[in-house]
Amino acid sequence: MAKTIVVKQIGSPIRRPAAQRATLKGLGLNKMHRTRELEDTPAVRGMVDAIPHLVQIVEERG
Repeated sequence: MAKTIVVKQIGSPIRRPAAQRATLKGLGLNKMHRTRELEDTPAVRGMVDAIPHLVQIVEERG
């Protein structure tokens, strides 16, 4: 079973640079307090690390 992480959106993309909004969209998040379970890959980790003020890792599974 692959390792996964649960990511929650905690910040609004309003008045943020387009790159940060695109990163949120790439993670599959678009509304406040939504969560997504994503595969724990270096690419996903890099996206989360790029916008730490907008998302938080809730849980790590596997």
